[in-house]
Amino acid sequence: MSKVAATPTAQDYRVILAPVITEKATNITAHRQYTFRVARQATKPVIKSAVEKLFGVKVTAVNTQIRQGKTKRFKGKVGFRSDAKFAVVTLAEGNSIDMQTGV
Repeated sequence: MSKVAATPTAQDYRVILAPVITEKATNITAHRQYTFRVARQATKPVIKSAVEKLFGVKVTAVNTQIRQGKTKRFKGKVGFRSDAKFAVVTLAEGNSIDMQTGV
């Protein structure tokens, strides 16, 4: 039974906030792993569903982490870096995402 790719909804766009484009995130794409900044309340099944709908790929694993915000100082002024949640998504063999084009 073949599965028809579902069309993305507005909720899917609210779950995946942005791709992470750093040197470390770019290096793990060789292992079919992609990093995204996601909504704080998003769960692993919701993230998996959103990535599959938005990019038309098959996801095998989702790992999440929450970076706690911290106080930063710049020229004597106090600021605060907000909390952020990230997801590292592993794709099935033969799937890839072109991070340069966007959604």
